[in-house]
Amino acid sequence: MSKNFEAQVDEFITKTDKRMTALARESIQRTIDIAQTPVAKGGRMRVDTGFLRASGQASLNGVPTGPVRPEAGKTYSYNENSVIAALSKLRFGANFFFGWTANYAKYREAYDGFLEGALQRWQQTVNEVVAEIKARIK
Repeated sequence: MSKNFEAQVDEFITKTDKRMTALARESIQRTIDIAQTPVAKGGRMRVDTGFLRASGQASLNGVPTGPVRPEAGKTYSYNENSVIAALSKLRFGANFFFGWTANYAKYREAYDGFLEGALQRWQQTVNEVVAEIKARIK
């Protein structure tokens, strides 16, 4: 009898902390990348000045903070350094926080569903990462 997916994942991740951490880090990174994908590139996030996208921050210590309003006439670009830094310190089982500090983020999410769309794809993302990790260790 073939094992169900959960049993296969459990067996796989219990073999090594390194694999579990790699699975968590990569799955989280891809989910953030999906949520942060602009409409112009096939995603759900609208980009006008770029402030909403640029306000995306990661933290291991709690909900991220940062600027809540854009400066008039300024354009912004997303810098994923907070995500990279937090993920590099992430240990399996620890809390990871990612959010947008823009004061209008929850309204854009309610209308556009950029986070919801990324989270709905979570299981598929994890499955893809598991398959890639398994292929690398063969």
